[in-house]
Amino acid sequence: MTMIIIEMFRRILQRLRELQQRQRSRRELVTLDRYALKDIGISRADALLEANKPFWRS
Repeated sequence: MTMIIIEMFRRILQRLRELQQRQRSRRELVTLDRYALKDIGISRADALLEANKPFWRS
């Protein structure tokens, strides 16, 4: 039983880290200039659209 609880806790922590990384990436996306955005193949409008998504949405 203890191992099950530990595994559940580990999975929850991993998911929280993923959500935090997603939010961080979206915040960084809007700081890119137009040349960097062009290099990765997205427009400013797309970057803003992505950055404004809630952290829980993929």
